[in-house]
Amino acid sequence: MKITNSMSGKKEEFVPLKKGEVKIYACGVTVYDLSHIGHARQAIVYAMITDYLRYRGYNVTYVRNYTDVDDKIINKANQLGKNALEFSKEQIIETEKDMKDLHVTEADIKTKASEYIPQIIKFVDELIKKGHAYSTEKGDVYFSVKSFKDYGKLSHRKVEELRNGVRIELEEGKKDPVDFALWKSAKPGEIYWESPWGKGRPGWHIECSVMILNTLGETIDIHGGGRDLLFPHHENELAQSESLTDKPFAKYWSHCGLIKINGEKMSKSLGNSLSIREALNSYNYEVIKYVMLSKHYSSDIDIHDSDFQIADGHMYYFYSTIRDIQEFTKKYNGDGTAEILKDEIPNNIITKFIDAMDDDFNSAVVLSNLHVFFKYANNLIKTAGKTNKQIIANTLDKELKDIKSVYKILGLFEQDPNEFILKMKEKYLKKLNIDEKYIEEQIYKRTEAKKNKDYETADNIRSELAEKGIILNDTKDGTVWDIKALYNSN
Repeated sequence: MKITNSMSGKKEEFVPLKKGEVKIYACGVTVYDLSHIGHARQAIVYAMITDYLRYRGYNVTYVRNYTDVDDKIINKANQLGKNALEFSKEQIIETEKDMKDLHVTEADIKTKASEYIPQIIKFVDELIKKGHAYSTEKGDVYFSVKSFKDYGKLSHRKVEELRNGVRIELEEGKKDPVDFALWKSAKPGEIYWESPWGKGRPGWHIECSVMILNTLGETIDIHGGGRDLLFPHHENELAQSESLTDKPFAKYWSHCGLIKINGEKMSKSLGNSLSIREALNSYNYEVIKYVMLSKHYSSDIDIHDSDFQIADGHMYYFYSTIRDIQEFTKKYNGDGTAEILKDEIPNNIITKFIDAMDDDFNSAVVLSNLHVFFKYANNLIKTAGKTNKQIIANTLDKELKDIKSVYKILGLFEQDPNEFILKMKEKYLKKLNIDEKYIEEQIYKRTEAKKNKDYETADNIRSELAEKGIILNDTKDGTVWDIKALYNSN
């Protein structure tokens, strides 16, 4: 198994610190508003990585944090006239609801910065004693970047370049422009805790170092988060943690790509921020997962208006095929443990999945393979002859069971296919402003016209429905209808 390590910029063989065990920490959400689709992607990605490592036999401990003490939270709470911690508690409840509705695997441990204040104070105090941090008369505490000779090794930045790139003026008592806050003195009206340096609260970077140390230990296997956190957040975490312990902080650094909306960076100020809740109001949670995993986790995703609709079509096609497989295998008593076709596809589904996932958790390849698998299944059903239906049923049964056994790691195919198809049709009928009763009436009229050999009327009905976005298929069991925007989306 290989994983890209941001420290080296290369794919490296994955060898955990302790055989059979993996410790993962992923930076979570700063809860000052509803979580957005970028938070969804990151949560989906690290849940996928965690679930896959477990599938491969590792005992995984997965920790994910909430930043519930922060400038943005304090400012928003003040605007609303609320206590900052009470406000963040409310927002955590909302985030938990969104993640549950997304059906994302929960972290084993979910930490909050506000619950680790004594440990944070202790950590900062020890850094001061070791000469890596200093306090000011105002009551702030800063980490001394020059005290850590390896600063910049994660983001590959040089301290002198950073120093030249910041403002010349310094905060009161700060010795170097690149030094960063470990503890912030409280401003009037702000939430605070008592500390050896006066009333204050933790800086942003310190909380993750402390929570990792107190839940997973001094060195962890994988530290994950969005690529926007690589600098300064993760660089600062690394510096303060290794300064305290004199041990490596994380063996592998993993960074998830960012999301753009229609070519622009997602931003509330630009009015193009998409919350998880807004996405779930419009799209099935598996459709959202499909979009989030359709590119390699380290790549940026540029989401255009049509991407979710395209994913709707793909998932509709997959579930329609699952329904057809289930009907065929039930009719012919398919048994995947009995004789099956010797074709490559039904015999290599799990192998192909593992090959792709072992290559840096390549979900893009894994999803691409699905189109091949389901196309093969559809062709088997369509071409099934009179003499080999039992073997085909066995083959389809094995194929579907194998798909479900591994693709559940991506959170796919958890739903009843008939319910999924029905809900998708209802959604698109509403968009087309047409109801099923009208379609059935038109099909009846068309059937009667064909009986009377009035083919012109029959053709006109088909054309009129097609213009409205409905397609008709004539089968030996009668005429069935489908949504043009969803039909045959493989």
